[in-house]
Amino acid sequence: MRPLPRPTALSRPFWDGCLEGRLLVQRCSSCTHHYFIPSAFCPRCLDTDYEWVESSGRGRVVTCTAVWRPPTPAFDPPYTVAVVRMEEGYDMFTNIVGAEPDADLIGAAVKVRFHRASEDIALPFFEPATATGRRP
Repeated sequence: MRPLPRPTALSRPFWDGCLEGRLLVQRCSSCTHHYFIPSAFCPRCLDTDYEWVESSGRGRVVTCTAVWRPPTPAFDPPYTVAVVRMEEGYDMFTNIVGAEPDADLIGAAVKVRFHRASEDIALPFFEPATATGRRP
């Protein structure tokens, strides 16, 4: 079975949003910087006042690679891991689904797609914005 995240008090709003099909991200109340991963302070200005806001769920692939030999048998190769730069300016490390592992995805437009992994966890994956129904 695929290892799943364990939400903390700090990350709980993110994971609750995923269960609802919404990609939530922190936004600094002082400098309005959006940031991910969940943090108790803004990485830009260090202010501790923030709010959770809904992200567009759209971005572009900054870099990616296909994994052919997974770290454990819990992962089904091949799969693609990527860094996606979201429209709001923050980056997410994620999986790309709906594209062949050898596809040239650098710069490709992607959108979020949620996968219910358990009763308590939905994982945000990304698919090409012009998904063609290829390999999930």
